[in-house]
Amino acid sequence: SAVGSPLVMDPNSICRKTKRLAGKQAELCQTQPEIVNEVAKGAKLGVRECQYQFRFRRWNCTSQNKYFGKILQQDIRETAFVYAITAAGVTHAVTQACSMGELLQCGCEATRSRGPPPRLAGVGPTEGVKWEWGGCGDDVEFGYEKSKQFMDARRRKGKSDIRTLIDLHNNEAGRLAVKNYMRTECKCHGLSGSCTLRTCWKKMPHFREVGDRLLERFNGASKVMGGNDGKTLIPVGQNIKPPDKQDLIYSAESPDFCLPNRKTGSLGTRGRMCNSTALDVSGCDLLCCERGHRDETVVLEENCLCRFHWCCVVQCKKCLVRKELSLCH
Repeated sequence: SAVGSPLVMDPNSICRKTKRLAGKQAELCQTQPEIVNEVAKGAKLGVRECQYQFRFRRWNCTSQNKYFGKILQQDIRETAFVYAITAAGVTHAVTQACSMGELLQCGCEATRSRGPPPRLAGVGPTEGVKWEWGGCGDDVEFGYEKSKQFMDARRRKGKSDIRTLIDLHNNEAGRLAVKNYMRTECKCHGLSGSCTLRTCWKKMPHFREVGDRLLERFNGASKVMGGNDGKTLIPVGQNIKPPDKQDLIYSAESPDFCLPNRKTGSLGTRGRMCNSTALDVSGCDLLCCERGHRDETVVLEENCLCRFHWCCVVQCKKCLVRKELSLCH
């Protein structure tokens, strides 16, 4: 599989390939195994988020099979999303580990050199209130750099430069979906709840928010083609504005993912659960590719009649619930 690709999930397998790794990656494997550990956690975080965001789509980001690797070898929108969300996951996980004090190489963000916090409605400092940077701000620059070192190591030989440019662009879009959306959090200090001093720090966006934002970019992804020099990407289509750094880009149209196809990495949608009343991608018409669906009644066991007992136990009974499921033909 591609070195540094989102497929490589556990630290050992990342580093077992050290012989073929690019300099920076090999160096990280040897000198900072605990960072490589966070990289692996971040990649998993990214793939889990991909599965959440794509849960109702024909391709649902299933990674437990050989077909996932086939997706990564193409230049379709889905590949763009996987690269972006994985690079974002690595940025997030490494930064988080710094803030939690789990890595020796980094800690909280150094805030001495920062300007005043922006005025945020209800959060930022108000007139007459003294404030200072404090608390433990997320050092997103450190996570960003480690993600860059790891995810951007030169791709496999035999890949054209255009493909590398596309992958690198999408990796960067993923990292920026974390780095460009830091929020300011503040805490009041003072006698009996008065706010004579405010301490503020920077926090990363929640990862679900990162996933939502990248899904929007996926829906509006730009198609590009390689320029004649082999080093530039040109938007395809009439007077389309060039994609910016946060946009996702691709160069090939996606297959429809309706039927199993080993070449494209499509598992098909047979047997997938669909929503018989929805008109969007999760509806049976679209998800089942107009092959129709069957309705099944299943009996599931669920917690019910839960009661809270002082203090502090919740006791539930088990109830059998009949559910109507629609499954694609």
